[in-house]
Amino acid sequence: MPFARDPLDRHTNDNHLKDRRKPILIQEPFIAPEEIEYGKTKKRLFIGLVMGTSTLVCLFLVSLWVIPYIGLTNIHPAAPWLFGGFIFTALFLVAWASFGLVLNIVSGKTLPFFKRMRGVTVKLFLPLMTLLGRTIGLSKDKVRSSFIKVNNELVASGSKQYIPKEILLLMPHCLQRSDCSVRLTYDVHNCKRCGKCPMTGLLELSQSYGVHLAVATGGTIARRIVVQKRPKIILAVACERDLSSGIQDTYPLPVYGILNNRPFGPCLNTQVALNQLEDALRFFIAPEHLPERISEDSVVVESPHTLNKSISN
Repeated sequence: MPFARDPLDRHTNDNHLKDRRKPILIQEPFIAPEEIEYGKTKKRLFIGLVMGTSTLVCLFLVSLWVIPYIGLTNIHPAAPWLFGGFIFTALFLVAWASFGLVLNIVSGKTLPFFKRMRGVTVKLFLPLMTLLGRTIGLSKDKVRSSFIKVNNELVASGSKQYIPKEILLLMPHCLQRSDCSVRLTYDVHNCKRCGKCPMTGLLELSQSYGVHLAVATGGTIARRIVVQKRPKIILAVACERDLSSGIQDTYPLPVYGILNNRPFGPCLNTQVALNQLEDALRFFIAPEHLPERISEDSVVVESPHTLNKSISN
């Protein structure tokens, strides 16, 4: 079952670090209370938009058959039925994809016949859902936030785990203080670790877990970083627009998205909940590669021969 831990809770027992249950996207303390309440219904919004979109597509496909039905008989008596077979096949596929996607979201598991549902979500439903959401008065950010939430659950439902060098932490440049003179885009290790922005904590996470860390100023640089690092999964931090477009651009590479905090507005001195990012890291890293497991394995027990030799010396 998904879980979320309050980013402001400093009294949480350290045992949570051993909990490998699925992390989920949660709202941050800078967001208004009504939006925090809305965050609880994100999956419901997504499911509603998926069903509405698939219904409209199905109605459109039906109209493609009904409207030309009379005219097709003039071509060949069997033409309407052949065309109808094509339309109803498309109807079945759209309905099947919608059913599979909703079933995956509700169950939290990747079912055998629906392993490519994330691709259907990314390539088909998101653009149509954005148009439908705009028609019924929903903002793009609400639709994108719902999409990111569901994408995360689909990525996590695969339960695949990775070694640290296969994981990339991809951060936006707006996490760095706007008055900082150090350039981090080409080498994040240029950071002076003054502690005035989240980059210090991100570098510590990167070193503790042995994962790649990079900063991008836009989509072009982000794509170049992905090509250079060749990760098998990306843990990305950004706003709704950049995360949703990044998830689309990098498909089929899995991207787990975490929304940044924007206490000073968009693209200026943004923040990220480091404990939430660490929870995601611990979920995707194979247990034998977690820091505490590596430190335990690195303890060398001296043999009796070595011990006697050291005593005699």
